[in-house]
Amino acid sequence: MIGRRNLLVMIGASAALGGCAGLLPQVNEPVPLYTLSAVSEFGQSLPKVEWQLVVGTPVASADLDTTRIALTRAPGVVEYFAKGAWADNAPVLLQTKLIESFEASRGVAVGRDAAGLRPDYVLQSELRDFQAEYDGAGNPTAHLRLAAKLVRMPDRRIIATVLIDRRVPADGPSLAQIVNAFDRAAGEAFQEVVVKVLTAQQ
Repeated sequence: MIGRRNLLVMIGASAALGGCAGLLPQVNEPVPLYTLSAVSEFGQSLPKVEWQLVVGTPVASADLDTTRIALTRAPGVVEYFAKGAWADNAPVLLQTKLIESFEASRGVAVGRDAAGLRPDYVLQSELRDFQAEYDGAGNPTAHLRLAAKLVRMPDRRIIATVLIDRRVPADGPSLAQIVNAFDRAAGEAFQEVVVKVLTAQQ
């Protein structure tokens, strides 16, 4: 049983904490973090190769090499959505999901360039567009443009090139719907790159 004195001490302490809580600064509204999906299934039978592949981090300009989700409403002007961000810098996020897509294909031993591997081939790429585009009419379009090259090591000879340009209209104006359009564009790109790489020498 709690004595009267102890009860008064507990009430006083609670009141003091309540008063302090009122003085604490409010936490800023959290920013949602978005990611992309790797390809988990392929619509065709893919060969299994014996060589090892390293997927390099895509090269990108400073306006795309960021966690911020880019948009354009006028030529030559890049802006960013205020209430959302990518879970990692866009090139690293694309690299991670592309590696996962290669793993899902079960066609090649694959890793990233930072792992100190000695691969037979390196996939180098350049991310040229990765932004939501507004044309003033309707919902925005997620635009992904990627140039990828399969390079044989150690002579660094280019074996195959994949040029991808995907524009996927968003189903609505919200950021979640725009990110979903990015996800569909990236999924199509991942699938095309994996198929091209695994069939490059057939």
